[in-house]
Amino acid sequence: MAARLKELYQKEISKKLKDEFSIGNVMAVPKLEKIVLNMGMGEAVANPKIIDSAVDELTIIAGQKPVVTKAKKSIASFKLREGVAIGTMVTLRGARMYEFLDRLISIALPRVRDFRGVPTRAFDGRGNYTLGIRDHLIFPEIDMTKVDKAKGMNITIVTTAKNDEQARFLLRELGMPFAK
Repeated sequence: MAARLKELYQKEISKKLKDEFSIGNVMAVPKLEKIVLNMGMGEAVANPKIIDSAVDELTIIAGQKPVVTKAKKSIASFKLREGVAIGTMVTLRGARMYEFLDRLISIALPRVRDFRGVPTRAFDGRGNYTLGIRDHLIFPEIDMTKVDKAKGMNITIVTTAKNDEQARFLLRELGMPFAK
């Protein structure tokens, strides 16, 4: 079974993008490249066991096992040593990427308290969008009874768009609820 958003992109959105930005070549039409989920766990310096729970929860959310990221430099003021585990990240591509984006847009984001849309200013100038989430409990897969504390995460959506305008159009067509 193919992802619902991927079929929508192939049948309708790619044609709209081609017409909207008058792109001649089909291969130049902007598309999703990957989605990177990142959980930075600064308190893992004092409590290394927190990384294990972050890995388990990110595995449930993403559907694939994340990589544990380690500190590149020692920073004395943060009591941080080089090589200490301080976060987890996972890169989604292909069908998993489209499935995750579908779940994020249709299920998780509407569960955010006082949700009025995601900010439009979070584009980086090269067609990539980064969304910060304060509470990972918005994902229904996470069992609230087993979670010790709410963790935040960054979700970066990487597109092949040349600029923010094309990326914004692509994400809006995919159903991203931008704030008015």
